[in-house]
Amino acid sequence: MINARKIMVAGVALAALATVAGCGEKEQVIVYQQGKYQGKTDTKPADNDPGSSLYTTSKWTKGDKAGWEAALKSRNQNQNEYTRAN
Repeated sequence: MINARKIMVAGVALAALATVAGCGEKEQVIVYQQGKYQGKTDTKPADNDPGSSLYTTSKWTKGDKAGWEAALKSRNQNQNEYTRAN
């Protein structure tokens, strides 16, 4: 039979282990260098491929800002309930 003392010792050891488990987190510090952006560089929306999204029906050529803006305006008009109701 399992001794009650063994169960209590196992419970105390488990509680101590659970208490100490949260102490292992490493410090997360960002080292900032003056004038240097260390994140991911962003691209302009018109510089993306038009087929990169599965949900787009608009077509523009990569890098064509005017074509991208026209596609965006067309998409917005298709979502406008006032123009769709007429």
